[in-house]
Amino acid sequence: MRSGPLDAETILTATEDVLRRHGPAKATVLDVARALGVSHASVYRHFPSKAALREAVTRRWLGRARDPLAAVAADTRQAPPERLRTWFTTLFTAKRTLLSEDPELFATYRVLTAEHSSAAADHVTALIEQLRVIIADGVTSGDFTSPDPAATARTVFAATMAYHHPAHAPEWQAPGSEAALRSICTLLIDGLRPR
Repeated sequence: MRSGPLDAETILTATEDVLRRHGPAKATVLDVARALGVSHASVYRHFPSKAALREAVTRRWLGRARDPLAAVAADTRQAPPERLRTWFTTLFTAKRTLLSEDPELFATYRVLTAEHSSAAADHVTALIEQLRVIIADGVTSGDFTSPDPAATARTVFAATMAYHHPAHAPEWQAPGSEAALRSICTLLIDGLRPR
């Protein structure tokens, strides 16, 4: 049996390992408990249901993906046009890296994100808010023009869907995908510039 206190982060890490090994269809709370050397009741003390545990794992994973982007959005040392380009490049690179380095876990998270649409919706809302900050900073600096940075952020996010939505994952490894994203970013940045 496990020695020492059991905390939520330890359970989430073990759950991620179990999901990687068994996949979302077969992974159970009992599997997580076995991996930790505890009873399933110990896991349920932290997470009241399998669904709650899976949602927490999904939110943690999405948060890890979002945090580096938040740093880019907040980095005012870069001019807004370059920050916007860096933000999209960082997002695309992170998603493509996860897909190529850990395809099983990527597939698992696609399933979990679909199951927990509120987690996915919260994630997208946070990403769009990061874009809104960059665009609003660009309006303030005179680099961009936009009467409504929030609406512009939603449009820019939608226009780049092929480079971050998991449904497009098979396309991310295609030759020229990075160059295509650079071209899209240039087009978007040029479209945001004052005339």
